[in-house]
Amino acid sequence: MQWQDHRLLDLFGIDHPILQAPMAGVTSPQMAIAASEAGALGSIAGAMLTLEGLRQEFQMVKQGTSRPFNVNFFVHKPPTADAARDGAWRKKLAGYYEELGVPAGTKGPSRAAFDAAACDLVLEFKPKVASFHFGLPDKSLMQRLKGAGILIIGSATTAEEARWLEDQGADAVIAQGAEAGGHRGMFLTDDVARQAGTMALVPQVVDAVKVPVIAAGGIGDGRGIAAALALGAAGAQIGTAFMLTPEAKTGALHRAALKMANDNSTTLTNVFTGRPARGIVNRIVSELGPMSAEAPAFPLTAEATQPLRGPAEAKGSTDFTPLWSGQAPTLAREMPAGELVKTMVRETAVALGRIRG
Repeated sequence: MQWQDHRLLDLFGIDHPILQAPMAGVTSPQMAIAASEAGALGSIAGAMLTLEGLRQEFQMVKQGTSRPFNVNFFVHKPPTADAARDGAWRKKLAGYYEELGVPAGTKGPSRAAFDAAACDLVLEFKPKVASFHFGLPDKSLMQRLKGAGILIIGSATTAEEARWLEDQGADAVIAQGAEAGGHRGMFLTDDVARQAGTMALVPQVVDAVKVPVIAAGGIGDGRGIAAALALGAAGAQIGTAFMLTPEAKTGALHRAALKMANDNSTTLTNVFTGRPARGIVNRIVSELGPMSAEAPAFPLTAEATQPLRGPAEAKGSTDFTPLWSGQAPTLAREMPAGELVKTMVRETAVALGRIRG
């Protein structure tokens, strides 16, 4: 297809203005390879990987494709430990621990923020793009990445955040609407009740910055991509639509939940990690949230909540599983990731034809 807006195509060296979203725990090297080979920008997610795990994924993607790809990280500030708050949270979870036979005090894995060691690894493998959630890395790390020719993109949930990202040197901005699955990328505000939807956010961000804008949130097919382009976005980032592909690491129980979900199945909740994230409502979300003022700061909540997941899933239950999903789960399709990209390109052409009359 011949795209009218070439800003992202020229910037990233891709064929189609589509980014496969980096979803921690779901995205795989195989997914990134397939998406990139189909002409989109494939992504891997570093937020929950050890450095060795990230190295392995880098190696697999490098061996599988010569096309550009993206790697994503969280850049949250490590929280100050609060023993009283942590203790109160664990007290709320005590009944669940007892029910599942999990020893009190069990700690789950945390999430490491992007640091110098991760930067060293990125510079070793030199992906075309590095993307960041919750802001951007320290200036010294940014300078190292940009000095190596790596493009930087960040997520914004407001026009103010988009302007901040541009001022700090981001080469493109992801405008993340309220419909998006997973964690909010917000970093200059924490009021999720005021987050704008994608259709309202994108044109305001486009007007606020000069760098290309990538729409994200509730986009799962060519109709959504065409709408984003019509609003002035240079491209679209797609997440939930890829979660049923064979390349996705989405677990069997999570896949089943996605297949049963509809347009009002999700909510924003902080009971899994301490930061607001959109997922399908389940038992722990209903009983402790969806938003709890008692949840410890990100990512400390996860250290207490995550140990419940495995024992419950072993019994076939998703009561304690973070079932991340955007507001359009019915648009997720069971087809290979590369074929999904090609299908969305064809759909976008049809939708754009309708818009242009």
